[in-house]
Amino acid sequence: MNAWRTALLFLWLPPVGAALPAASAAAGEPAGRAVVASATVSMDQAVKMVEQRYRARVVKAETHKENGRTVYVLRLLNDLGKVWTVRVDASDGSVQ
Repeated sequence: MNAWRTALLFLWLPPVGAALPAASAAAGEPAGRAVVASATVSMDQAVKMVEQRYRARVVKAETHKENGRTVYVLRLLNDLGKVWTVRVDASDGSVQ
């Protein structure tokens, strides 16, 4: 299951070329990818933090723009079968 989750996370990470916003804009990358690359908290860090905090697995991870901010929307599943969603602000790591 960890291999599946790792593969899922790599699909959501921006390509290496998007690390520089100017380079990504020149290459025709979507603007959202450049914002994710400049985030203080990476998706991988957010997933690890939330899994430890809630003692659950992240089964789905998405990046959204909300009010001009990058937010990771993470769906969790615990051992009892409970599913819920949390939002992590990419700029400061706060969980909502």
